[in-house]
Amino acid sequence: MPYHLRFGEADPLRIRFAISPLWETHSAVRVLIRPRQQVYHLPWLRRIAEAARGLDLTPLHLLMPLRGHSPDSLYPPPIGPAASFEDEIARVRAVRPEVAGPDLARALADTPGAARTAEGRRMLADPAGAVEWLADLLQEAWERLVEPEWPRLRALLEADLAYHSRRLAEGGLERLFTELHPAFAWSAESSTLSVAYRGEHVRTLEGKGLVLVPSVFIWPEVVSGFDAPWQPMVAYPARGIGGLWTEARERTPQALTRLLGRVRADVLCALEDPAGTSALAHRLGLAPSSVSAHLSVLRAAGLLTSRRYGHQVLYERTPLGIALAVSQPDAD
Repeated sequence: MPYHLRFGEADPLRIRFAISPLWETHSAVRVLIRPRQQVYHLPWLRRIAEAARGLDLTPLHLLMPLRGHSPDSLYPPPIGPAASFEDEIARVRAVRPEVAGPDLARALADTPGAARTAEGRRMLADPAGAVEWLADLLQEAWERLVEPEWPRLRALLEADLAYHSRRLAEGGLERLFTELHPAFAWSAESSTLSVAYRGEHVRTLEGKGLVLVPSVFIWPEVVSGFDAPWQPMVAYPARGIGGLWTEARERTPQALTRLLGRVRADVLCALEDPAGTSALAHRLGLAPSSVSAHLSVLRAAGLLTSRRYGHQVLYERTPLGIALAVSQPDAD
């Protein structure tokens, strides 16, 4: 049954994209207890296995029902297009107990037996203390599980934003929503976005607009919701997750290496989605100055194009660059 978001006259003007380190941390913690979501993240799971064993994330997991409510006050809609984790977690710590208490109780009620556990009783008895406790756990999960991979994750999320921003400019709301995820359906007649989600719910946006948040770890689901007073938000799987954890050298054809040289071929093949110099340098384990030089050569050769997006320049392959990167069979 769908979740219906009804747009008013001003709401299309208030659609925005955002990247949220806090939301990504929340989704990463969920992956640890959702085998279905682990399939695309096995390399990451292997890398963080030891760090995860040192964390007791039980209190957070109690607030992540398979079907039901997760606390909006712990994972509010992002405050800006590229807020830092520190900004977002400060907002969580500022949540008032009278807001957090009912929110936590609702989530615990949707997880069978959660309210009767020691952790659940502690949250219900002291909402103010629970907010600090849970924020500390989220901070620790961010630092140990997500922050070390954040340059790679952020590059993918920024590439998704750039792609869908172009789709919005080229085709309007209908093209944007239908390409975000198969669960989305846009009705121009009623100005309603329907999201195939758990339960039947209708929310009129009332001029608040909508925040669209790409996520790496949410795959294959979408999440829509956030009751008033929170701004409506939809989180959806970012493009390119299938190749996220694949190292560039694992997908660089030898024929292309002989043509361009190892490093330059790696740079070209790493650009399955648009990315900036710093993200590519982190992904390839190279100095940013070296990557920048190779990008300039590839662009001059007509294999890449570039454009400014926010504070950085994003590079992407031209049709010729795509043909070289994906169509070079390795000779025996």
